[in-house]
Amino acid sequence: MRGAKSAKWVVGAVVVALAATACGGGDGDKDKGSADGGVFRLGSTEPDTIDPGRAHESTGVLLANALFTGLYGNTPDGLAEPALAESATSDEGCLSWTFKIKPDTKFSNGEVVDAESFARGWARAAHKAAASDVAYHFAGIKGYEQLQDGSAKTFSGVTTPDPTTIKVDLAKADCEFVLKTAHNAYSPVPKVAKVGEEDKAFGEAPIGNGPFKMDGTWEHNKAINLVRNDTYGLEKASLGKVQVTLLNDKTAHQLEYDGFQAGTFDYAHIPTPMLKTAEAKYKAQNKWFAKDTNGMNFVLPIGDNGPTNNKDARLAISYAIDRQAIAKGVFQGFQTPSTTIVPPSFPKAYQKDLCTSCIKQDVAKAKEHAEKGGLKPGTEIKFSFNTGAGHEEWVQAIAKQLEDVLGVKVKLDGKDFPGMLKEQQGTGATGIYRFAWGADYPTPENFLFPLLHSASMNKDAEGNVAGDNRVRYNNPEFDKLIDTARATKDEAARIAMYKQAEKMAMEDMALIPTFNRSQFRLMATDKFNGLDDINFNEDPILEKISLKK
Repeated sequence: MRGAKSAKWVVGAVVVALAATACGGGDGDKDKGSADGGVFRLGSTEPDTIDPGRAHESTGVLLANALFTGLYGNTPDGLAEPALAESATSDEGCLSWTFKIKPDTKFSNGEVVDAESFARGWARAAHKAAASDVAYHFAGIKGYEQLQDGSAKTFSGVTTPDPTTIKVDLAKADCEFVLKTAHNAYSPVPKVAKVGEEDKAFGEAPIGNGPFKMDGTWEHNKAINLVRNDTYGLEKASLGKVQVTLLNDKTAHQLEYDGFQAGTFDYAHIPTPMLKTAEAKYKAQNKWFAKDTNGMNFVLPIGDNGPTNNKDARLAISYAIDRQAIAKGVFQGFQTPSTTIVPPSFPKAYQKDLCTSCIKQDVAKAKEHAEKGGLKPGTEIKFSFNTGAGHEEWVQAIAKQLEDVLGVKVKLDGKDFPGMLKEQQGTGATGIYRFAWGADYPTPENFLFPLLHSASMNKDAEGNVAGDNRVRYNNPEFDKLIDTARATKDEAARIAMYKQAEKMAMEDMALIPTFNRSQFRLMATDKFNGLDDINFNEDPILEKISLKK
């Protein structure tokens, strides 16, 4: 934890509390040393979207979760907890789920949050018109295909028998469906949100039911400001305002760091070269925070096009990378090499050293597989990454290792985050990309299904991808294993199948693991309480932060 060595934390068995929500404690639960109000200031890159039905990258998820509250959430240490859900029950076969929701909560415009508002939000996010990259989270619900092709505006599998009951019928059994409702795409939306048509206005200034609400509209490339939602239905936030300054994407982490040092930000990421310096300066002040998270870093190889369209080429790249050298040199020991797709924070599913080509750089095997895979000396491999977020140094190190070991020519291509994500989806995507993934909900399935199941690819007729399976992995046997695991109630049996599926994907070298993710932050603990942790999405827990007296 902050001020000490990196806190090892673990996502344990999923605990789904089915009793009344643990939230709603009221202002009496606030820290006795806290004052009401205050402005919490942070910097970030321009988000791709803050619409709850579409938000999928760091800043977008941070803001969507501040503006909206759904049925379930996740604790910082990886347990599911009810938010607006009072209960969640499934039938014996996990094909039907029924949720009872807390009555009498409201959106910030005064409209009541009822079962219909959840049904509306889910259908809106899944509809073709939303073009949501996270729509696949609804893929198991009956009627998903009709929403995706635009022939329906509601889920045939979602009914609302009364204002506080949501009944969900699934096309395929899913014994972990309840966990998915923690994703921001499962947020309720008010009647003003449009379903089945373009809805830019709502996306610019969403009206939500979360602990904060918009303070004005999104000032692109400048700022997004939030104020406390005083009509919030659960425990109210203490902070009066949250100011998010949108920074130049090429230097964002440096600007955050500089801003923290200048006193203009209260929270900051740290540029990789500055980690040692920041630790030495701020650990003694109790402003240094470190945590091993569920996040994983990968090299993402495009599997259906270009030089990485075969297993041997991908193996060659993996064997050529010296992860230990980069962890020790570039990351100065602040990150550790990875050999899996599912992270160590899921101990029941973790299979250390599953990726044998990841364990140690092997020049001979790298060259052997390069020859088989068509990576000849001089072959050009495009390596794309987003700038300003601390990736430049390790991306350059990997590029040099690939050139030194394989003799290939690596073309580095840095761009802003939304631009990189958009490019990955197009038919012209080729080569390898900087990629990372953190869980949206606490199950290993949340790595395997989004990243590798063919249902998460959502390829259109032209070949563009609309889901998170950006590698274009398509293995029917893998899909079958994931589908069967989802339908299995027994946790041990379910985990065993997830392990088998991960092994299958690793044998195909569908993704190239690089580093387990540890997060480091600077936090203004001299001004605020509630900065002793980050949430499951690796963001500050805005609703728990309060101004010190």
